[in-house]
Amino acid sequence: MVYIVKRFILIQLLIFLFSACSLFGLGGKKPEKTPEELMSEGMSEFGDGDYEKAVEYFQQLKDRYPYSKFAIHAELKLADALFKRKEFEEALEAYIEFERLHPKNKFIPYVIFQQGMCNFVRMNSIDRDQTSAKKALKEFEKLRREFPTDPFSLKAQRNIRTCLINLAEYEFYVGHFYFKGGHYLAALRRFEYLITHYPDLGQYKKTLVYIAKCKEKLAEEKSIQ
Repeated sequence: MVYIVKRFILIQLLIFLFSACSLFGLGGKKPEKTPEELMSEGMSEFGDGDYEKAVEYFQQLKDRYPYSKFAIHAELKLADALFKRKEFEEALEAYIEFERLHPKNKFIPYVIFQQGMCNFVRMNSIDRDQTSAKKALKEFEKLRREFPTDPFSLKAQRNIRTCLINLAEYEFYVGHFYFKGGHYLAALRRFEYLITHYPDLGQYKKTLVYIAKCKEKLAEEKSIQ
């Protein structure tokens, strides 16, 4: 009888301990953070400059709670955190996805601006390929066209000029390279393209000089033949 009583007491004690562990989260799986907690911690890490942790929190919120009221904001801040980490290709994809999923969102002008910035910050010097400058220019012009009065559109205008100057200088660089190499027809075409597509950007006068030189050289070549 004593044995049965002791066994009963032991069982009750174990049940109590198990219940206590469950109640206080001891020895079991930790409860998942709520969307609000993930958003708050992500913003805190973002504010502190720990963009790696911020990315983790925003990604968790996006994956676990796609229908939460915080999900859209997390998508945008995820792209921002990637941009801050200088993961520009990943950030660009995130901004593009945001625009595709939420085309009417109030932050779309900012999102388009940031798409342009993802390429703008990667622009090469004038002696290298200008694909990034062209892509940035395309996004900034899209922003100016679709949201002409938005503050980000006005910011984009300054970057548009920078892109155009870069592209114009690149055309002059290539034209001058051809000229020095004696490829006068190819040089002439580059200089004429520059005059037509990028006027009033600081290269006009010197380009006209080289157009005249190219024509002189081509005329000399023709007279020799």
